[in-house]
Amino acid sequence: MKKLILPVILAVTAVAAFSFFRPSPKPAILNHIAYYVNDLKTSTAFYQDIIKLDTIPEPFHDGRHTWFSVGTVSHLHLIQGAAKGMVHDKNTHLCFSVPSVDEVMNRLEKAGIKWENWAGNSKTPTVRVDGVRQIYFQDPDGYWIEINDDKMQ
Repeated sequence: MKKLILPVILAVTAVAAFSFFRPSPKPAILNHIAYYVNDLKTSTAFYQDIIKLDTIPEPFHDGRHTWFSVGTVSHLHLIQGAAKGMVHDKNTHLCFSVPSVDEVMNRLEKAGIKWENWAGNSKTPTVRVDGVRQIYFQDPDGYWIEINDDKMQ
């Protein structure tokens, strides 16, 4: 029995040491989200003027793509060519945290864009149990967007 214990202890120690010194794999990082849109000019203006995203260079230069920065390393890609009238569920949405939900609500009002809370009540923000305020609205292609004042950014 003693002869068996020492090799087992050495094997366990070797596996533990290997695991401890082995570099951990890098986590996945969101590169981009792509939305297929009907009218690229309209959608580009919406994301620039309403959401206040900055465009970044895109490699195609074919008039069918607009790329936006949406974080340190992530992008939103708009691609021209979608059919009109596609229906999108509110559960599938992009969410942007902003310093002032009120400022966005005012921008939406001035642009004539309807917004609502999660339950669908017009012009009334949702207030989560942690105090974060949220509103929801749709882009020109019907994709849902959430805006909130989450301070975790």
